[in-house]
Amino acid sequence: MLRTGLTGGIGAGKSTVARRLVERGAVLVDSDLIAREVVAAGSAGLAAVVEAFGDGVLTPGGELDRPALARIVFADDTARRTLDGIVHPLVRDRSAELIAAAPDDAVVVQDIPLLVEGGMASSFPLVVVVDADAEERVRRLVGARGMAEEDARARIAAQATDAQRRAAADVLLDNSGDEAGTRARVDALWDERLVPFEENLRRGRPAPPPALHLAEPDDTWTEQAQRLAGRVAAAAGERGREVTHIGSTAVPGLVARDVLDLQLLVGSADDAEAVAGPLAAAGFPADPDAAPGDGTIRVHRNADPGRPAVVVVREQGAAAARAAVELRDRLRTDPELRDAYAARKRAVVTRSGDGADVRSYRECTTTWRAAAIR
Repeated sequence: MLRTGLTGGIGAGKSTVARRLVERGAVLVDSDLIAREVVAAGSAGLAAVVEAFGDGVLTPGGELDRPALARIVFADDTARRTLDGIVHPLVRDRSAELIAAAPDDAVVVQDIPLLVEGGMASSFPLVVVVDADAEERVRRLVGARGMAEEDARARIAAQATDAQRRAAADVLLDNSGDEAGTRARVDALWDERLVPFEENLRRGRPAPPPALHLAEPDDTWTEQAQRLAGRVAAAAGERGREVTHIGSTAVPGLVARDVLDLQLLVGSADDAEAVAGPLAAAGFPADPDAAPGDGTIRVHRNADPGRPAVVVVREQGAAAARAAVELRDRLRTDPELRDAYAARKRAVVTRSGDGADVRSYRECTTTWRAAAIR
């Protein structure tokens, strides 16, 4: 099973994306619908809301008077927190029930409008953010929902910024054009990423490693690594001491294989064993082909075919853990050393026509790094 977080700003067209994912076979868990369900007439949730806010939040028919409740909570932070304290646990429990009932091979899509605002991104192996230009969103809200333009802009301003959502996005799905284009992009996401990711997770295997290729420096590598580091830290919990972006993608200006390297420090080998299951559930199963050594207890790789990444698990204080950070920092501050390392990498890849592969590339670069840090 793959749990995917789906979010997007108001007016971005998240419902269009969710509808197409369901058509392709996804199990949708819609937080907005569930939030209405748990305070439906006669529910325990509605009884708790009435107890907190009085009979004035009920319609004559005994249902929740949403406009009346909104007038109370939107003007009072304490009242809003009280409402959230009633509704959010109910939504969370009902969502868990629906997920538990899904097939083992399901791609579960959790539609959560405030996923970014609630700091929930790290709890999903993959986050999809539906994106559209702010002016297009205003146009949709005014035209399709009948909002006044001022209200539409106020609703957009009250949510997370575009930059905050993009920072949380493993997939930024453009929905600024027509529906046919969006459906095509969703289909490609389903076929090329979600389905193989789910199968990898279910089988407990990493995605196949990419072919040997050097990419030019990418300014987004750091942001991508931070996103994965948050996911790894959440999975490791208290047994994890620190998650650090290491390796060539952590060095600005350095060519690298487009594979993010993260280092997870734990207190002991027992801790490394204990976090293996949670890391796999978070999208990072153990690499069956890795041969841990040189201070590395375990190696995990991303099961997501769209974002190659490696997590090396080392004991806090291990020499190899310190050396990885020291080399990264030296390469960041010494342009000559960085350029020498880049030249070494390019020389190895140039020999690819003579049989160089990922394994020989690693051996050559490992030898160079060992000499460089003496």
